[in-house]
Amino acid sequence: MAYRHQDIYDEEVTNKLEGYYRGIIAGLGENDDREGLLKTPERAAKAMQFLTQGYDQDADEILRSAMFEEGYSEMVIVKDIELYSLCEHHLLPFFGKAHVAYIPDGYIVGLSKIPRVIDVFARRLQVQERLTDQVLHAIQRTLQPRGAAVVIEARHMCMMMRGVQKQNSITTTSAFTGEFQKVETRNEFLNLINAKLH
Repeated sequence: MAYRHQDIYDEEVTNKLEGYYRGIIAGLGENDDREGLLKTPERAAKAMQFLTQGYDQDADEILRSAMFEEGYSEMVIVKDIELYSLCEHHLLPFFGKAHVAYIPDGYIVGLSKIPRVIDVFARRLQVQERLTDQVLHAIQRTLQPRGAAVVIEARHMCMMMRGVQKQNSITTTSAFTGEFQKVETRNEFLNLINAKLH
């Protein structure tokens, strides 16, 4: 039996996007009936739906689904979370790592939910600055901790493949609320995300 991979996509959206991609390929001077390109419009249409699935997801609901009452009141950090997103200016990928912390005030959250929240906002047309703020505010709004912190480090293909073509630049963005606005708390967080503890 031949291998068959199956994903579920909105057929109407797929057909619409497929037509656009076929036009783009032809507009570039390629033959969209060439064997290697025959299924490319459909594949690209499905890939774009996958890469922007965050529009259909609710970060607050994801966090609320795994909130637990707990008396722990020290810093919780999830670091080195891989992220992949699409720059809204050129539709080219940017990718890197996110580091997230919060100081609970009565509630903790299942650790896997923090990477899921990052994916909700990363799987949209984005800029890194907004992505950083959206993750921070979802955590602050839902968990209502004593403070939250987000740092994102990413490489942008729009800078690497085109334009200035700088291969080694990394963009870092950060956002802080509550206790993390205090220098000593912020420094503790930054030291811990930079430490090699394992």
